Amino acid sequence: MGPHFPLAPPGATIGLLGGSFDPAHAAHLAISRTALRRLKLDRVWWLVSPGNPLKAHGPAPLAARMAAAQALTHDPRIVVTDIEARLGLRKTADTIAALQRLYPGARFVWLMGSDNLVQFHHWDRWREIAAAVPIAVMARPGSRLAARGAPAAQVLRRARLPEHRAALLARMAPPAWTLLNMPMSPLSSTQIRNGGRHA
Repeated sequence: MGPHFPLAPPGATIGLLGGSFDPAHAAHLAISRTALRRLKLDRVWWLVSPGNPLKAHGPAPLAARMAAAQALTHDPRIVVTDIEARLGLRKTADTIAALQRLYPGARFVWLMGSDNLVQFHHWDRWREIAAAVPIAVMARPGSRLAARGAPAAQVLRRARLPEHRAALLARMAPPAWTLLNMPMSPLSSTQIRNGGRHA
């Protein structure tokens, strides 16, 4: 393992929160803290991406986004990493496969907001992602109900874990997912860059 790769003790349960983090903000912290508490995770890794292939405009420089994210966290259980850039990866399915090869003793859980579940069926190889790792979906304002009826949620409905059993998710064989209700700021990174206005 390279010196710039995060450490994962054997048996560790690790939430993976991917994104451009442009910039990192309170909602990222809220998702991470909720996941640590409700899913009984040992760590959450912020996978600061080289760039989102679904977005037309590139993000701020990676080093700047990394520095801002690290300045925000103040929690040793939340680890900011540019491992995707170091491995030359951009697609979630490839990232998960690589991490499972690099850290065979770890148990990963993919973390996403409910707004992402609504469009999850458009992701490259989304079924492969769902078959590779358990998924925790954090309810976000405006997309909670839409997430419940999302195409991917319907396909995976038999794999859904009731919220009161969420602490078991990290040790379940995929496909397995749960939807966690949580209070959260409605702001996105785009709105924060625009001074809090809706994008």
